[in-house]
Amino acid sequence: MCRWLAYSGTPLLLDTILYKPAHSLIDQSLHSRLGVETTNGDGFGVGWYPQEDIETPALLRDIGPAWNNRNLREIADHVRSPLFFAHIRASTGTAVQQTNCHPFRHGRWMWMHNGAITGFHLIRRELSLLVAPELYSDIEGTTDSEMMFYLAVTFGLDQDPPSAVARMVGVVERSGRDHGVEFPLQMTIAVTDGERVWAFRYSSQGASRSLFYSTRVDALRKLHPDAAFLQEVSDDTRLIVSEPLGDLPGAWNEVPESSYGVVRAGADELYPFVPEPA
Repeated sequence: MCRWLAYSGTPLLLDTILYKPAHSLIDQSLHSRLGVETTNGDGFGVGWYPQEDIETPALLRDIGPAWNNRNLREIADHVRSPLFFAHIRASTGTAVQQTNCHPFRHGRWMWMHNGAITGFHLIRRELSLLVAPELYSDIEGTTDSEMMFYLAVTFGLDQDPPSAVARMVGVVERSGRDHGVEFPLQMTIAVTDGERVWAFRYSSQGASRSLFYSTRVDALRKLHPDAAFLQEVSDDTRLIVSEPLGDLPGAWNEVPESSYGVVRAGADELYPFVPEPA
């Protein structure tokens, strides 16, 4: 499986989140505590929105491990963004190649995933035929994660992200079960249009991979008035992570099973997630 984080809030250097925390994503690439694998070294990716242009997220993806990549270390000290995704990959069977590294991008949208479609090799062709013909040529890699993304785009991600993801999950589960797979899907997903972030935690078995969101900054300031970092960011600043970046008491909350959240300016929201029947 994989580890990922999504950041939204006060513009920060990527280094502040990727490298500086005690249990940063870079540390997790070697020493994951909650993942299926301790080491996540089958590639990485970072996607971010320049402050002046949210329509075109930038991507850096590579097939090597994140912990010793000099290009990632270089940009982390120079790129500042109010919204970025970062992902470290542990392949579930598809090739270690650049086009299989997350995040994936389509227009202004970015997507990343931890988990797997069980029996993907059995239903890959069936799922690919459900992708809108005008989108099919945009699929560059061979992962189940990218297929899920383009199914969601096909099902109306641009109009209603939760419904599009629910329809995608419904199709995947129906196809898997038609091929004898009892529990077809395991997923934590982050998706953004550059303004809002949606995060989903769901599995067919009801035992999903770990996912956490950060406590409101104003509440954390009261708990930890001496934490300098908390004085530098806005109340709207949020992190969603596969596993906590540190042990600051009260900083992290587990995303409930079968639910999704929306991060945006103002009040965040948390809802139950139910697949839509195919």
